[in-house]
Amino acid sequence: MTMTRSTSSGNRTGVVVLTADAAFDQSVRATFTASPQIDLRVVTGSVADQGERLDVEGATVVIVDLDAANESELQALDRLTARIGAWPPVVVVTQSFDAEVARRLMQLRVSDFLVKPVQPVELVRTWARVARPTATETAESQIYTFLPAVGGSGVTTLAIQTALILLNSGGPKKLASTCLVDLDFQHRACADYLDIEPRLDLKEIEPRPERLDRQLLEIMLSHHSSGLAVIAAPNRPAEMRTFDPDMVTRLLDLVSSHFEYVVIDMPRTWFSWTDSVLLGSNHLYIVSEMTVPSLRQAKGLVGAIRERLGDGPNPQVIVNRFEQQMFGPGLKKNDLEQTLGNAFAATIPNDYRLVREAIDRGVPLDEVKQGNKITAQLKKLVVPAPAKAAAPQGEGGLMKKLSLSWAK
Repeated sequence: MTMTRSTSSGNRTGVVVLTADAAFDQSVRATFTASPQIDLRVVTGSVADQGERLDVEGATVVIVDLDAANESELQALDRLTARIGAWPPVVVVTQSFDAEVARRLMQLRVSDFLVKPVQPVELVRTWARVARPTATETAESQIYTFLPAVGGSGVTTLAIQTALILLNSGGPKKLASTCLVDLDFQHRACADYLDIEPRLDLKEIEPRPERLDRQLLEIMLSHHSSGLAVIAAPNRPAEMRTFDPDMVTRLLDLVSSHFEYVVIDMPRTWFSWTDSVLLGSNHLYIVSEMTVPSLRQAKGLVGAIRERLGDGPNPQVIVNRFEQQMFGPGLKKNDLEQTLGNAFAATIPNDYRLVREAIDRGVPLDEVKQGNKITAQLKKLVVPAPAKAAAPQGEGGLMKKLSLSWAK
């Protein structure tokens, strides 16, 4: 066993890496020594040989490279995580990965896992996320739920952009912990829009919703390059009518206990669990198009929700793809206000080319066009008042602090 340690001075951040793979060792050194703020310790050896005496003092994350097909290494990892407890978080890197490995990792209290070959940006972003403290369970999560009035109203686009706005609402030095939840298991648009791979396995949790815990949640979260956490609907369509409402509510309870902001993309169809989701929301938005049929549907939904939920959240209507017409026969803003009354919340301007490019590239609207009107209007609607004074732009959290320029 050998151990190398970078020279340390001042206020540095500890990263401990345990690996017997020379190629991964070299990649880790090239990745983390780019920052003078990181105190990197690389221990050469397997977790079976070195796990019990691995020194993690001062570490903000422990990265363990192991053979997930080797039972002795998994048992050694279990002993290691039991010894160090909840902090520092442990990230597993492995060559082999399948459903059985996922089940084992769910039980071993790891914060995340990566499958080789691991790209440097992926490694740093995973470390930055798990090393950043999450929202405390005592803090009340703010839940934003988006419900379409009609199909094709743009509800997914608005939900994603809202999540990204809230993520950056704390300013350039602190990303607000934010999770986007795609509950439209039939259309599954969030993963495609963000160009991420879904990790939610419904077959694992549907038979036994009580198995959902923090470790399982971490395994099933996908992560966008912006830092946004996503519960992405699986690639294969699912029949939502068969879902036990307890599974959905348990999932949302768990997510809301670990994130400051939760944004939910809802399906148009009403299911047995829809009432529970809407009742648990702090902010409920119905997304309509600027057409007479869509506005009628939105108005009907407002009435139905108020009747069904009673003292639940007050539904507000967002009219998407709004185009102001001063003259001519088209709908005008006054028509919206008269039709929707106090349920009218805001209009979102129409910019088809901008939205299409952002979706095709899997990036936020602001990355395509800084200061665009869609983001500006959404920000006025959804950003909490105290956060509006904070500048939202720039690379957030630990990566900027650590000056990893290639990760920007």
